[in-house]
Amino acid sequence: MGQVEVMNRRKFLIGAAASQLAASLMTAPVSAAAPPSRKIRQGLMPTVWRGSNFTIEQRCQALARIGYVSMDLPSVADVDIMRKHGLVPGIMTGGAGGTSFQNGTIRKEMHDSFEKATQEGIDLCARAGCANLFVFPGELRGMSRQEAADNTVAFFNRFKGYAEQKGVTLCMENTNSKVVADQRTDQAFDHVDWGFDICKRVNSPNVKILYDIYHAQVSDGDIARTLRDNIQWICHIHVAGDPGRLEIDDTQELNYRFLAKVIAETGFKGVVAHEWRLSPGHEMIATLEQCFRIMDV
Repeated sequence: MGQVEVMNRRKFLIGAAASQLAASLMTAPVSAAAPPSRKIRQGLMPTVWRGSNFTIEQRCQALARIGYVSMDLPSVADVDIMRKHGLVPGIMTGGAGGTSFQNGTIRKEMHDSFEKATQEGIDLCARAGCANLFVFPGELRGMSRQEAADNTVAFFNRFKGYAEQKGVTLCMENTNSKVVADQRTDQAFDHVDWGFDICKRVNSPNVKILYDIYHAQVSDGDIARTLRDNIQWICHIHVAGDPGRLEIDDTQELNYRFLAKVIAETGFKGVVAHEWRLSPGHEMIATLEQCFRIMDV
């Protein structure tokens, strides 16, 4: 074989190899980019969707695309759809016969009747992969706050062992008694220190509070200090603007960008769920994106 012929053959082989490599790259599956590492895991309360026509499938698609990781209070059927989109339930409630805003943990005479629903609620959360079970303290209706606290401690001491065994956290949410429109004017847990004191007395890693920043701002203020000093007793957070419980933008008095940095600095591992109301004339998806960016530090 002559020298020219050898050179031509070599060029042919090199060219064929290059073409084959290019073809393989064109047809190889493209690996998805790794999701960004975020300091705050964000979720959504279903009340945000009030008045919209989005199906559960469309909601999950939108939230996953934006970067949300969780939805609160899903039905059992919702959980399967959420999982398809990489979303997890942030908090769930027990079934009928459990605690409520009217009759809750402060009613010691009702603890026996709450037992079945509470255990079923813990089991439901464990099966669904939900970290938290909503437990309601209830209305005072003349009861002293000290008696209400003592009865609530007794309730949690009764169920904390089962919750610890199942890996589910029992949590109660602070509210306010000031804004009549919020319909919570007689709740026992309308100041955060009442709930933190109960958590300290029960002293279980599976009994904490859902810290609702909107309600806390109305009742107590001092949000950043409260977060820093008590984060070990908080398992879940809700955010909304004050006044009006609208979006967490610059139209209200709380600087949520700053509070997001405070939450991130504490090392909080739970979910920060949005619970605002959509302002008239605002577009849902664009507002979800805007509020997500505010908390994405």
